[in-house]
Amino acid sequence: MVAFEIYKTISVIVQIYTYMIIAYIFMSWVPNIQNSAFGRLLSRLVEPYLTPFRKIIPPLGMIDISPIVALFVLRLATSGLGTVILKLFYS
Repeated sequence: MVAFEIYKTISVIVQIYTYMIIAYIFMSWVPNIQNSAFGRLLSRLVEPYLTPFRKIIPPLGMIDISPIVALFVLRLATSGLGTVILKLFYS
């Protein structure tokens, strides 16, 4: 039971982080909003995760698809963690 509670907690944290990434993406469409206090906070929290993806995946013209890939990898890792916990503790 403890392992499942840990997984649920991690899932909630990842979900909140996912929303933060999505908010950061939308903020890039609005001029000067990333210079606000909230924008700088999101930048400090989200950019360290997005930077490695931006180094690997080049933009397609004016569109940066690296955050989409980063969200996919984050979701895949969370799902994989859930599978590992289920296999280790509940089989």
